[in-house]
Amino acid sequence: MSHSPELALSIELIQQASITPDDKDCQDILIRHLDKLGFECELMYFGNKNDNGKNAEVKNLWAIKHGTDKDAPVLCFAGHTDVVPTGDESAWTYPPFSATIADGKLWGRGASDMKTGVASFVVACQQFINKHPEHKGSIALLITSDEEGVAINGTVKVVETLAARGQKMDYCLVGEPSSTDKLGDVIKNGRRGSLNAKLTVTGKQGHIAYPHLAINPIHAVAPALAELTATHWDDGNDYFPATSMQISNINSGTGATNVIGGTCTVLFNFRYCTENTADSLMAKTHEIFDRHFADSDATYHIDWTLSGVPFLTEKGEFVSACVDAIKAVTGVDTQLSTSGGTSDGRFIAPIMNAQVVELGVKNATIHQVDEHIDIKEIEQLTQVYEAILDRLVV
Repeated sequence: MSHSPELALSIELIQQASITPDDKDCQDILIRHLDKLGFECELMYFGNKNDNGKNAEVKNLWAIKHGTDKDAPVLCFAGHTDVVPTGDESAWTYPPFSATIADGKLWGRGASDMKTGVASFVVACQQFINKHPEHKGSIALLITSDEEGVAINGTVKVVETLAARGQKMDYCLVGEPSSTDKLGDVIKNGRRGSLNAKLTVTGKQGHIAYPHLAINPIHAVAPALAELTATHWDDGNDYFPATSMQISNINSGTGATNVIGGTCTVLFNFRYCTENTADSLMAKTHEIFDRHFADSDATYHIDWTLSGVPFLTEKGEFVSACVDAIKAVTGVDTQLSTSGGTSDGRFIAPIMNAQVVELGVKNATIHQVDEHIDIKEIEQLTQVYEAILDRLVV
């Protein structure tokens, strides 16, 4: 049975058990295709070769096909070959790395997020280059195997290297699964920032029947947390929803029912819009805790981690090219959105000063058991990517 080029490549990629941050042979497979198209392919490795933890060596691919006009735009397709773990493989209808075709769908880990998107990148480039061998603009691919993990030695390191070299990037299309009900019904033209906090409150451990001899850190922090959760941070704007603060974890005690714990740890996160900054959110949070702990025998400390700043690509040539291409191929009217989690666009937009849009297949089964995608959707996505190239690179 013959398959379309994008389906055949998708199958080949899904059959690689590339659980983050292990690329297996995915990027080598891509290089075999890109070499034939005249791309200059470079593998970049970052991290420690013998480290299996967060600093483990990560394989990244940068490939570029230069156009005939050095002043013409550079359009980069960005994505990842790593996937999340499968969970209990016996719970899958088909083995997660079998890339099974059934019921008009392609089943397997990475079918939606996002090996089919990567395959569509490559085939769209092939079809475009065959039609326009003397294209003016340049086409690039940035592929990492550290997107689903800690994202330390992946895209962020690649774009820092590229920026230091003076590499130009005008437009970046991230192939994350952005669609909801139909291909192209939603594209992401921005993302909120993500700021993480680890709050540690220190009191004094003691017997629960003698609270005057202890300092209960839970009681000490409760009023501050109540104010924190009730705080109105902003109203959002035309592009972004309002900033949200959510507590994800509270831990204290020894496990015994008759012991007051000596410390309490609280994890919380801000998903914030451009009406705030990481600095403004941290300052307001500390103002709340300083006030509540001013007369307390307990103390507090917050460790902050900034996962990404918000970015936005306003309506213009790039967004219009994506919207028009989707309409021409699928007939779907596209909605612009900045909702959801983070992506590697958070590194590309600020470091490369590039306009970034996320456009990919439906996200209904991402990270789930029995992840799958309609085969027709993969072929349509390739057509959409090619239509975007037609609008920007010719």
